[in-house]
Amino acid sequence: MGSLKEELLKPIWHAFTALDVDRSGKVSKSQLKVLSHNLCTLLNVPHDPVALEEHFRDDDEGPVSNQGYMPYLNRFILEKVQGTFDKVEFNKMCWTLCARKNLTRNTLLLTDDDAFKVWVIFNFLSEDKYPLVIVPEEIEYLLKKLTEAMGLGWHQEQFEHYKISLDANGKGLSAWELIELIGSGRFSKGMDRQTVSMAINEVFNELILDVLKQGYMWKKGHRRKNWTERWFVLKPNIISYYVSEDLKDKRGDIALNGNCTVEALPDKDGKKCLFLINSFEKCFEISASDKKKKQEWIHAIQTTINLLRLNSPPPHKEARQKRKELRQKLQAEQEELERQMKELQMANENKQKELETVRKQLEEAAARASEEEKKRLQTQMELQDRFSLELEREKTVRQQMEEQVAQKSSELEQYLLRVKELEEMYKQLQDALEDEKQARQDEETVRRLQARLLEEESAKRAELEKWHLEQQQTIQVTEAEKQELENQRMMKERALQVAMQQLEQLEVDRKQALEQYEEVKKKLEVAANKTKSWKDKVAHHEGLIRLIEPGSKNPHMITNWGPAAFTEAELEQREKSWKGKRSTSEQ
Repeated sequence: MGSLKEELLKPIWHAFTALDVDRSGKVSKSQLKVLSHNLCTLLNVPHDPVALEEHFRDDDEGPVSNQGYMPYLNRFILEKVQGTFDKVEFNKMCWTLCARKNLTRNTLLLTDDDAFKVWVIFNFLSEDKYPLVIVPEEIEYLLKKLTEAMGLGWHQEQFEHYKISLDANGKGLSAWELIELIGSGRFSKGMDRQTVSMAINEVFNELILDVLKQGYMWKKGHRRKNWTERWFVLKPNIISYYVSEDLKDKRGDIALNGNCTVEALPDKDGKKCLFLINSFEKCFEISASDKKKKQEWIHAIQTTINLLRLNSPPPHKEARQKRKELRQKLQAEQEELERQMKELQMANENKQKELETVRKQLEEAAARASEEEKKRLQTQMELQDRFSLELEREKTVRQQMEEQVAQKSSELEQYLLRVKELEEMYKQLQDALEDEKQARQDEETVRRLQARLLEEESAKRAELEKWHLEQQQTIQVTEAEKQELENQRMMKERALQVAMQQLEQLEVDRKQALEQYEEVKKKLEVAANKTKSWKDKVAHHEGLIRLIEPGSKNPHMITNWGPAAFTEAELEQREKSWKGKRSTSEQ
């Protein structure tokens, strides 16, 4: 019912738009009454003249909108259609209303009847969207069918060039544009009007009247058993046969269903190319003109029976449905692709916005950097100016410094001459100090020798005292030991004599050392006098040099022979050492 409703709405839409003269989408109520009455009559629907008035209760005689008429059309007309009506007459009524307004006959190579059939074919092949258009795929399908019916070859390249202009338009063709395209002869290649008309009629019979196959064949009668030539027309559920191909004198029908069969028969009764149709009522013997026609009819009838068994639509309708589903699938894929492209475009736009933001930020940063660069250059220029001033000032100061340096250089030269003289004097002073140092070393050597002799003398004295004590102890020994002690005394006396001799020798050595000391002292006095004279000269010459005399700051010990070579602390240390040795020898 849904497909039939869509099929009926398309011609009605053409009729309604034809009545809408000013293209406002509204038609007067009186015109809708006439249209509704004609529709009910042709569709075999009971007409209710009061329904339209009740539908529009405002009794407005003005125009009625299309949305306002559609509920009435669906409820009171289309929902009541049973399918028992003449499609051709229904389409002719709608065609009559719209053709006068839209059809241009001057430039067409088609008759009015051919234009009507093309218009009906357009309604069958057009999309279920309003305003109605036929897409390029369906145009290609229709043109192929027409060229095949005219016995011509199909040139795809020619149509591809034409399709480019259709794709540029992007909307397809309307019914009147399709009629103009076919009537212009662009794809008929100079065929005459009659051939084009026959091709349109054949395609119309197949697509609109559901004629699957038609042609002359011989049929055997049921009563007289005679053979009569008839014009057979195969439709999805019936085979009708007529006296001639004008379809005016119908002789009967062969009803088909899923239980019917068709089979080939051997030649008999002088007839060839026989086949049998087994219907649920009776059997029909048919004779084709040749074997090819026979096979074509058997195949077509068997295909129709198979479709009835499967409850499938006719091949051209099934093919149209498949093409439509394919277009819908492609359109859905295209829409999905467009949606994805939009998403990608939006993402790209967002990226572009982000990039634009980044670019603006970069530009702002560049502007800030440029401003900072300008400030830096300005600061640099100011610094350069300041530096130039400082440089000039420095040059002036440098010149002054060079002048001062030149003056100081001359002073330095004079000072260097004086320093050179002082160095020579200092060198002579060093030599004198070396002589004094050597004299002091000789004095120290003599002092050490004197100290060593004093230590030896102290040791001998200690030894003599020890011997003397031992002698006194020996005298106190008993008389028995007296002789022995006397002998020991004699030995000790002899040893004492030897020690006295050694002491005398040490005294002689001491005197010699004292004489040497006197000589060294004289040399030291001579060197000191020389040093003092040089000190006086240096002090008189410079007034800055201060001689430091060698020697200890501690007061010197005075001996019988003059200043000692040791201090009082050193003497106390030596006395402690002598006392320690003496106590050891007494023990």
